[in-house]
Amino acid sequence: MRAKRSHPDELIVGLVSISDRASQGAYEDKGLPGLREWLARAMATPWQHHDRLIPDERAVIEATLIELVDEVGCDLVLTTGGTGPARRDVTPEATLAVATREMPGFGEQMRRISLAFVPTAILSRQVAVLRETADHAALIINLPGQPKAIAETLEGLKDADGKAVQPGIFAAVPYCIDLIGGPYIETHEAVVKSFRPKSALRPRRD
Repeated sequence: MRAKRSHPDELIVGLVSISDRASQGAYEDKGLPGLREWLARAMATPWQHHDRLIPDERAVIEATLIELVDEVGCDLVLTTGGTGPARRDVTPEATLAVATREMPGFGEQMRRISLAFVPTAILSRQVAVLRETADHAALIINLPGQPKAIAETLEGLKDADGKAVQPGIFAAVPYCIDLIGGPYIETHEAVVKSFRPKSALRPRRD
C-alpha cells in the first residue's frame, strides 16, 4: 500500500535489517533501532519509516526491496547486514538484481571511511543503486551491520572539534533524491552536513 506524505517534502524511507538469526528471534536485532536512532538525530525535515526484518535469502531481499519502492513508495531504502564474503551474505546481489542503475561512489566512500577503523573493511561489498519505475524512483543503499559502523559511514570522520575530515555518504543523499524527483530534505549540520550546489539550494526554514 502506497504511503501518504504528511508534508510535500516528507521523506519516506524503508529500513531493512537482514539477518537469519535476528529474523528468527534468536537474538535482538540492532540494525533497525540503529538506523532509526541515527535518522532521528540527523533529519531536520519530516520523515517516516517502514521497517522490515528479514532473513539472508536472496529472493526475500529482492521482494522486500521491490515492495518498499514500488508499492510503499519509499524515496530511500537503507539496508543493514549481509554484505560480507560469507556464503549467506547475498544483500549486494539482491540489490543489484532489482536495480536500474548503480551508484558506485557510495560503496567506495563507505569502504574508505571504514578502512580508517578496521583493515577488514576491504571485505565489505556494500553497493548503492537506483530503482526506477515509470512514475517513481528510489535510492537503495547497503550499510554495515553494526550501529557504530552505520553511524560512521553515514556521518563520516570528524576531528576533535567535530569538523568533518572525511565526508559521510549521507552528505550526498539529499541532492541525489532531488535529482531523481524526490522530496527536498535537510539535515542537522552538527550530525552530517548535506551538500547541494548553490543553484539547487532553497532558503532554510526557521
